[in-house]
Amino acid sequence: MEAEAAATVSARIEALGYTYATRAKDRVEACNLCGRPDRAVEVARRDRYGYPATMVVCRHCGLGYLSPRLTAAGYEEFYVGVYRPLVSAYHGRRIDAETVQVDQRGYAAELADYLEPLLPATATILDVGGSTGVVAGVMADRMGAAATVLDPSPAELAVARAAGLETVPGLAEDLDGAGRRWDLVLLCQTIDHLLDVRATLAALRRSTAAGGRAFVDVLDLGFALRRAGAIEGAVKIDHPYYLTPMTAAAYFAGAGYAIVGERLSADGHHGFVLQPAPPTEPDWAGLEAAATRLLADIGAAADIAGP
Repeated sequence: MEAEAAATVSARIEALGYTYATRAKDRVEACNLCGRPDRAVEVARRDRYGYPATMVVCRHCGLGYLSPRLTAAGYEEFYVGVYRPLVSAYHGRRIDAETVQVDQRGYAAELADYLEPLLPATATILDVGGSTGVVAGVMADRMGAAATVLDPSPAELAVARAAGLETVPGLAEDLDGAGRRWDLVLLCQTIDHLLDVRATLAALRRSTAAGGRAFVDVLDLGFALRRAGAIEGAVKIDHPYYLTPMTAAAYFAGAGYAIVGERLSADGHHGFVLQPAPPTEPDWAGLEAAATRLLADIGAAADIAGP
């Protein structure tokens, strides 16, 4: 039965006609977290959709990432016309700008319940990768705030705009507040989709008001690995990066955020409440030890060629 179900999923994905193998790609020359160009270990050559995607893990810090990966233009095209149909084909149900709001409402309500008692006065909210604006809208209603949504999908931004939210088209990497700062900056279930985590977090830090807060949640690679049973089941072309709570904390420290709250969701997302603070150096020795344990869990061995 499992083989039949897998064949059905594969047939649905193939019917989309998306030829990932032939798309233009960029090779990632160095780890985005520690900057090392020579510590990548290949752990997978195929993703959960069946596409030929190579994932590596940095032995120095434990960050996982795709290399090569789609170009920025390729990802922009992917999110406009391929992403939702692909996820729909994988799960066997329609997932689009309309249906996704059902899941987002539940997520938004839980997040608002968690964040509301932890936040100072909040008059402005920025939701980066905010999709249809459901999360930003719920948070804005709870706090009497004005909300802005940044997202690459025109269809999903249209829904947010119809709900009365300010919208900005683009990828998270395109964030340029032109000096604007928000009391609450959200990056919800989006960090794995970024092309440059370090630069995006730096932009978020610049966009967070003094005394403000940010919330970022990451899908824990260790959880995804245990749930899938094999690393290929955790890899997907729409996730250029694969973080753990420890690598996420290292990113935040380097960006100039201090962690002031954490929560773990049942689906493996580890959420962090952050406040602006002086940048600090991560614990590289601890990260390297954790990377060794992660690679042992994955069962990886073969090094990829250096740049």
